[in-house]
Amino acid sequence: MGSYMGGCCRLSAIDEANHLISSSLEPHQPRRVPPPSLGIPNMADRKPSVDPARKGSAFDQPIDLDHVLINELGQFGLFQLRNILLVAIPIIMSAFMSEFVFSAAAIPHRCRIPECGEVEKSTNYDREWLANAIPESDSGFASCERFAPVTGINGTLDYCPPNIFQTNTIECDGFIYTRDNSVVFDFDLGCQEWLRALAGTLSSVGTLLVLPITGYVSDRFGRRMALVISVFNLALFGLIKAFSVNYVMYLAFQVIQTTLGAGTFSSAYIFATEFVGPKYRVITSATCSSMFAVGQVVLGGIAWLVQPWRYMIMTLHIPCFLIVSYYWLLSESVRWLLSKRKFDEARRVLEKAAHVNKREISQKSMNALMRPPAAVATAEPVEADPGVLRTIIKSPILLRRVCTTPIWWITTTFVYYGLSINSASLSDTIYLNYILTCAIEIPGFYTAVLILDRVGRKPTLSGGFFFSALCNIAFAFIPNDMTVLRLIIFLLGKFGISMVFTSLYLFTSELYPTQYRHSLLAFSSMIGRIGSITAPLTPALMEYWHGIPTVMFGAMGFLSGVLILTQPETLGTKMPNTLAEAEALGTPQSKIQSN
Repeated sequence: MGSYMGGCCRLSAIDEANHLISSSLEPHQPRRVPPPSLGIPNMADRKPSVDPARKGSAFDQPIDLDHVLINELGQFGLFQLRNILLVAIPIIMSAFMSEFVFSAAAIPHRCRIPECGEVEKSTNYDREWLANAIPESDSGFASCERFAPVTGINGTLDYCPPNIFQTNTIECDGFIYTRDNSVVFDFDLGCQEWLRALAGTLSSVGTLLVLPITGYVSDRFGRRMALVISVFNLALFGLIKAFSVNYVMYLAFQVIQTTLGAGTFSSAYIFATEFVGPKYRVITSATCSSMFAVGQVVLGGIAWLVQPWRYMIMTLHIPCFLIVSYYWLLSESVRWLLSKRKFDEARRVLEKAAHVNKREISQKSMNALMRPPAAVATAEPVEADPGVLRTIIKSPILLRRVCTTPIWWITTTFVYYGLSINSASLSDTIYLNYILTCAIEIPGFYTAVLILDRVGRKPTLSGGFFFSALCNIAFAFIPNDMTVLRLIIFLLGKFGISMVFTSLYLFTSELYPTQYRHSLLAFSSMIGRIGSITAPLTPALMEYWHGIPTVMFGAMGFLSGVLILTQPETLGTKMPNTLAEAEALGTPQSKIQSN
């Protein structure tokens, strides 16, 4: 979670994978034909071009990879399982780029008082005389101001009387920290909360910049090469970051690492989903998302056990170099090989899959995959494509959707990443809080999978938004001393938005016609990254009131929950192929007719 619109749309690998999944959720539905009421000729009314005795046979079906998976190789066999287990490791490692949550964590601090003998930032934080030197605040002693000193009078670390301070306050010129396990201590970032939070924002910017890079490498050199290069970059630049000598260097390698290494998840995700049959793509998608959550749990555990932050980063990233061996262990994506007409290599992978799955692939199917049919020229004049922008402007229904779906995406990424980042401020047990906040995503992902096809897309998404929003707003008003209740409500809010996160690709793709689906899905995803870019800045707002971030999460959730209700339900409808079909969603004509 390159160029998105204007005729040169290049989807990121993750968007492409999710589109593959979303278009396969109902693999057994009848052939989608334009409904007669839309004024489009019904292809079902045409006379068959083959012998009626052959109707319903494989003769009528184009033999593509999905057909071979369903009927011959197996939709989910030992070969697919082995691939998923292999790519689960880099998916887990892709979560390690979020280590800034700990390496750039906020640390409680106060002003250093040199008049009382404090010359080092690592001296004792609590002193008996602090009330004489530092004004009190709602959370204890003030973090960024102190009483001005009286010139010429000094105290000691053991004795610092009130008469050496004035009643007016001044800003700190140095700081004392409660612990040293953060760049805040190493680079003395006390009272520079916005600068500290910049690490998370630059990380999110890098995940946006990586899209055209990974897309190009994946399309040009293959999925396997894209995966190996991404993990190598993740490991290399993460390791260099551990040796940062100043905060500028730390920030620079933060954005370089994500720009060149954030393609790890999408490349591995493609591997896991492309060779799984349609029946298992949804559960495979949820499993991949769950592996990312497992990676976040592993990150929290290592950050808890390995300190200081430089050693933590090295512990996380050095093992990532082992993934380079995947260039020899992992077979290239069959879909990519076929698309690039590398038929000999594709044949070897298919034969290997058949052997591992203890199945056979017929020569007829193999020949059909190796000799794809050429495009058939039509004698009928084809109307020129008016372009996506002109189509949107001319269609009020499509225009409303294009204005609505990006808001869902902004909200989802804003709340999802915001809750993960703000979990560190729940209490002093920042590591446990983070682990629990990430682990709760796993039941959220699978809950969405279980109910999407039962209660519908709209109830799942709007319910997830509303539930998360209610929990987030309630959290802001729970007293700080009710730590267990605060944690439960916080986790339930993350559970709700996790349900939304795994459902959003599906619902968005089902609202748009085939011709513009990729462009508009990618556009919504791109605009949605505004949420992930701004989410790391929300902890800085707690300086003004501790409840501002979660109230913002709640307000955005309620807005998106209402906007979900303005769109038609797509469960049980045909995936729209034309603009007319997309505009007709929600009408009886859009429903799949059962025989």
